[in-house]
Amino acid sequence: MSKKRIVVGAIVVLLVGLLAGLFWFDSQFEEPEAKLVSSIAEETGAKSVLAIFAHPDDEQLVTGLLIRARETDGAVTRMITATKGEAGTPLPQISRVEELGIIRHAELLKNGYALGVKEQLVWDYPDGGLADADFEEYVARLEKQMLIWKPDLIVTFWPESGFSDHSDHKTAGRAATEAVRRLRAIDPTTAPKSIAYILAARSMM
Repeated sequence: MSKKRIVVGAIVVLLVGLLAGLFWFDSQFEEPEAKLVSSIAEETGAKSVLAIFAHPDDEQLVTGLLIRARETDGAVTRMITATKGEAGTPLPQISRVEELGIIRHAELLKNGYALGVKEQLVWDYPDGGLADADFEEYVARLEKQMLIWKPDLIVTFWPESGFSDHSDHKTAGRAATEAVRRLRAIDPTTAPKSIAYILAARSMM
């Protein structure tokens, strides 16, 4: 066998191995029992989507959902983030630690603009301390904004897991769910019709 054939064979084996590894890695982010839909906004008939998160960069978990809802399904997208992310760890170091909240706040607004989010609110709850904040006040603020924006679909964290077991994520999901529950109890016709929870596949976790 010529040297050239050996090299070509080795490259083919390597490419097949890489492709198999890619498919395996991708499968770790899937939940076999979950129904596959092309768009959650389309599936629920939502024309107004409100994402409720805890930190700047949480929106990166649902960039596809937000882009698809706006560009393909014709939905208006909005976002509420509870904290400015001031308690994070800057890696790489791009700012002084005491200025991290300012930087992450700006990055969040920039990301939202790039995603086509029509309106964004960034509140001043303490990063890492959302669970210790006044829950009733937080829920009331969410209720008030839902009444103003009238979203059909809420996107937030599953309260039991917070995607990564982060207490801020859990609190954001719990507060969003409670706000929807209370609005539905008052007037189901004007309350959000659906909630989409962000979950991590069990195999990935």
